[in-house]
Amino acid sequence: MRRNLRYMKNSLKLLLLGSVLAFNFTTTSFAEEVELDRVAAVVNDGVVLESEIKDLIASITTQAKKNNQKLPSSRALRVQITDKLINDSIISQLGERMGMKVSDAQLDETLSNMARDNNQTLESFRKALIAEGENYEKYRENVRKELISGEVRRASLNRRIYISPQEITNLLSVMQEQTNNDVEYRLGHILIEFPSDPSQEDVNAAKARAEKVIELLNSGSDFTNIAMTSSGGGKALEGGDLGWKSINEMPTLFSKIVDGKEKGSVFGPIRTGLGFSIVKLVDIRGRQVVEIEEVKSRHILIEPSIILSEAKAEAMLQGFVEQLNAGEADFAELAKEHSDGPTAVRGGDLGWSDPGKYDPAFSKALARLDIDGIHKPFRSSFGWHIVQLTGRRTLDATNQMNSNRAHQILYNRKAGIESARWLKELRDEAYIEIIETDKK
Repeated sequence: MRRNLRYMKNSLKLLLLGSVLAFNFTTTSFAEEVELDRVAAVVNDGVVLESEIKDLIASITTQAKKNNQKLPSSRALRVQITDKLINDSIISQLGERMGMKVSDAQLDETLSNMARDNNQTLESFRKALIAEGENYEKYRENVRKELISGEVRRASLNRRIYISPQEITNLLSVMQEQTNNDVEYRLGHILIEFPSDPSQEDVNAAKARAEKVIELLNSGSDFTNIAMTSSGGGKALEGGDLGWKSINEMPTLFSKIVDGKEKGSVFGPIRTGLGFSIVKLVDIRGRQVVEIEEVKSRHILIEPSIILSEAKAEAMLQGFVEQLNAGEADFAELAKEHSDGPTAVRGGDLGWSDPGKYDPAFSKALARLDIDGIHKPFRSSFGWHIVQLTGRRTLDATNQMNSNRAHQILYNRKAGIESARWLKELRDEAYIEIIETDKK
């Protein structure tokens, strides 16, 4: 069976290579052979193309120059970028199997939001990207891929992460006793991975590499450069930057070692289930006063199916909006009669909540509404919605903690580790073959 599988995969590789280069062999008698593109990696039944790698290298190089950031060697950067594109391909294929789609309307709405965040119209946003050398159609499709990838990650992690009521109670209790709630830490992270089910020899080898990295850092080597070169963590291409976090928002293993330490300190190797972590305390600051907004809303959800198409679901909700705006229908009654999901019995009422806990498309829709406003139909990972904002209030998150915020902190803390473990499992189950360029 394994021989047959390998034969099939090799056949696939040859077929893919042949299809990409076929043009060359049919024109050799008329012109010099020119390679249009090349398969850089086979990933299950998909491929990573050389052009994709070159495009991402160009994008990262341009961004590094803007930020005056030193990049690792071309070879090391290529390895990290190829690895990222392999991960993207695996997640994209999983999204296809799960039936995840982003419609053109949803994509255009996302791009419009991105433009609005930059104080631009969609047209001026498009022109600015083109002026920077971007291919707008490629950029647009990359945004679609990122949206699908985000939905796949969220759906997969939601099934893997459980937070008990006791965990929330414990966190709230701890935070009431803490004296360092007003401090935030910026962390850098390098992960030296070992394989699944590692032998003692694998563990020893990974630890030796991690200790060598710490030695280089302590002798003055650049953390960002080493992270981009050597880290197996999800933030490798960002130089291992984990951003600003309070002591409660970072993984427990990290919070225990950085509390009370000086800026610039390097810690590790720290053994985790994925390998050995090296952490740098990049900076410390007083926590910014954070005000969080809670919203009260209600919605009607229509889930497309084989019987009910995407277009019909959207049209059905648009009809409801017109009835509501004309005063011909009651929102709660429409929700009870037509909405899918558990909120239907409550007339679609979602109660008070931090909008950040909702699907991104849903929270963005709420952000654009005035009180009592009804948003036009939009697509989220759950289906098609209309939503009405019925209330908005502001809370001081630095002094007031509630169970919703505690739940979000615990979720974020677990999500980083669980996301890496999930992706590692996907890679272990995948067929991956990197096709090296000919060495001259």
